[in-house]
Parts: sequence; structure tokens; C-alpha cells
Amino acid sequence: MTTPYSATQWLQLSMQQQGLLQPFESLPALLQQLSYVQIDSINVVERAHHHVLHSRLPHYATSMLDQAMGDKSVFEYWSHAAAYLPIEDYRFSLYRKQQLQQGDKHWFEPEHKIMREVKARITAEGPLKANQFKHDADAKNGAWWDWKPAKKALEQLFMQGELMVAKRDKFQKVYDLTERVLPNHIDTTVPSDSEFAQHLIKRYLIAHGFGNVQQIQYLRKGLKPLLTKTLAQMCEQGDIASFTEPHTRQVYFYQPKLTLPSTIANKVWLLNPFDNLVIQRQKLKQWFGFDYQIEVYVPEAKRQYGYYSLPILWRDRFVGRVDVKADRKNQCLLLQQLHFEPAAFSTDAFSRDAFIPAFIDAINHYSKFNNCQRWQLVACNDKAIGKMLLNACQ
Repeated sequence: MTTPYSATQWLQLSMQQQGLLQPFESLPALLQQLSYVQIDSINVVERAHHHVLHSRLPHYATSMLDQAMGDKSVFEYWSHAAAYLPIEDYRFSLYRKQQLQQGDKHWFEPEHKIMREVKARITAEGPLKANQFKHDADAKNGAWWDWKPAKKALEQLFMQGELMVAKRDKFQKVYDLTERVLPNHIDTTVPSDSEFAQHLIKRYLIAHGFGNVQQIQYLRKGLKPLLTKTLAQMCEQGDIASFTEPHTRQVYFYQPKLTLPSTIANKVWLLNPFDNLVIQRQKLKQWFGFDYQIEVYVPEAKRQYGYYSLPILWRDRFVGRVDVKADRKNQCLLLQQLHFEPAAFSTDAFSRDAFIPAFIDAINHYSKFNNCQRWQLVACNDKAIGKMLLNACQ
């Protein structure tokens, strides 16, 4: 079967499933829909996890995430990366924790003696941060792979499920025993292979609308045979449907009962580089024609678009990206480089005149979110837009 929708319609469905087209009433409800929000430490602007939630929750404040951790409606663990997850999905984190307990490796070889000492101290003293453990002054203490032994032990205990993150203190994890953090009513039954596979599939298709096996298992090793088998079974049972993409001949799966959104507002979304909608770059390029890569890890001399560029989604089209930095001292959001795609304004429906008010509205909201009183355009590859924006921000 060929695709039942065009690429534009798939993007519209993805936007709908990603919570961009309708406001959510609460953070837990939004997290249930998205299945996770990735945590990232870069802070040239407000951090990624807060930005993702701000893009979808009216009047979002960073304190809301602290509150959700406090009332235990969300928890921290590993999705494809470090993430906030709905507490209802806790039992599915046990699948990976069990593998690690049985000898699978995460980042480091476990040092069991130090792990026992670290856990004993938390048991006796209560919640602790990594910097509250002493370490050898002569030991390396540089990049993340040189973490001091106690930090490694804390992370291993956390990944294995013996510790949880009780809260964050100035972005530092505060660890405590799992039994002192996890609500009593939460199911702690380790899921079977089949249950875990079905969970991943359902979560992905609810959040994105469609995807192939590689996308569903994104950055999770060794799951392809299990997912392939489970996807086939779910198709046979009529739970999901499939089609073959004609150019790549890849099989995609989707929820057959989804309804296309009736309209897409004249709105601009400034999405985070780690946003759930854009994190899988190959899918973004193949389906939505947007070749995007964050350049944080690219040497400065080789960057094309800037250190921290946000994808610009206008209506149902990716039209460009903008490199941003919050000048917190002067309360000014710097648009260091605004770059538009060659065909961004190729039709009357996608004209510069229609774009400008929506973009200014998005920039104003994003500036306020970053506690900036104003914004400033530094450079733009479109002279006409650059002139209009310079006039607007004066």
C-alpha cells in the first residue's frame, strides 16, 4: 500500500500529535501525549526541556516542571537520552534497568564497592548531590568521561534503578533511594519483551502519527527483531496499519483512526533543536524537506548557521532557522543569524508580508520566556525581511 497522505499532510498530523495545534491543560497531560521530553544542559537560552514545554503549554513557567517532580507526576530516566517521563510509564523503565542489573553496560564499568558506599551514605543521610561526595584531589576532573568515582557510582545506581532523581538543585541532580521517591501505587512489574515492544510502538505512534521500525527504536540497541515481529502482529490484529514509502521502499506504520486537522493557523513556532518533532533529522529531511543539524558540536569556523539555531516552522512548512542567544545582562535576545530556505516564500500563501507579523509574535513570546525585554536582529540572509525586522525592533 502507498502512503495515504502527502508529506504536507503527514507534517500536519505530526504537528497535531505533537501538541502544537491545540493547547494542553496540564504538564502531565502533555507529557503523556509526547511520551518524553529530552533534558539538555546547554543554557545560552532557556534549556531545551523548558523550551519544548513552553512551545505547547500556554503560560508555561519553569517552576511547573519542579512542581511536577515534587508531586511525582513525572520522573527522570533514560529514553533515547536523559528525559522527563510520565510516572505512569515507570514500569517500562524497568526493562532497561533489569538489563543493566544483569550486566549490560551503560557508560562505565560498575565499581561495586564505591556503589555500595554511595548507596549506604544516601540511605543514612537522605538525598544527596554528586558534589557532596569527596573525591581524590589528584584524580582527573575534566570532561564528562572523567567524572569522579562517586559521580559514576551515582549514575550507575540511577540507571540500574536503585536510586531516583528526587529533584534538581540549580540543574544538579539530587539522588535518593527509589523506595523513598517512587509513589506506592506505581506498578513495578517488569514488562515482558512483548509488552515493552508494544509500549514503544504505541507511544511513538501516538506522539508522531507515523514511523518506521528504525524511528521507533531510535537510539535503542538490539530491539529491531522484536519490534519488527510485534509490528507485524499489531498490523494483523488491526491495531495499526502500514504503507510502503515509494522512494525508499521502507515500510511505515501509522494509526489508521487519525483525522487530519481542519486548518493550520498563520503561526510561527520556534522549535528547540532537541524538540520531539525535529530530533530525528533523517525523518525531518526525508519527509518534510528540511535539512537541519544543530552546530553546537561543530567547530566555530565550520558552522553555517550558528551555535544554537532554532528551526522555524511556519504554518505547515519549515522555512528557516535562527541562531539565538540570551544576553541576560542586558535582557536582550540576540537573533545572531536568521537564515531562510531558498523556497521559503515561493507562493502567495507563503509570502514575506504574511510571515512577518507571525514571526514577530513568536519572537516576542520567546523573548519574554527567556526573561528578555527586547530582541535584536544581528544578521539575516533575506535583505527584505532583515529590513522589515530592523524597523520592527527599533
